[in-house]
Amino acid sequence: MFNWVIVILGVHIVVAVSVVSLVLLQHGKGADVGAAFGGGASGSVFGATGSANFLSRATAILAAIFFLTSLGLAYVASHRTGTAGTVMEAVKSPPAAAEKAAESKPASEPSSKSPSTPGTPDSRASEVPK
Repeated sequence: MFNWVIVILGVHIVVAVSVVSLVLLQHGKGADVGAAFGGGASGSVFGATGSANFLSRATAILAAIFFLTSLGLAYVASHRTGTAGTVMEAVKSPPAAAEKAAESKPASEPSSKSPSTPGTPDSRASEVPK
């Protein structure tokens, strides 16, 4: 299943770059592709009116492929096994025994924290017993 995701994603990226480049090659209404291919050379490459038809058809085909790969990636992402649940379910909570030990520790017992450095207030002085 993972191999299909890589294949679909690779095709999706290639098609996306191709669609962008084809759209940038096309000009607005009333303009020819002649500027992209150097003046009158576009007439000899695609024919007199073939350049607009070729680029339009290629863009439409690549847009359809892009749409299909988008649907395929969405389907694979929604039917992936092993990722059911929420993001917070993956967060590990501290063990209950450590929490109970921390709650039952008397306030007079010195903490295991490192001693405070000179010039800073003592960290135990700011602790308020519950």
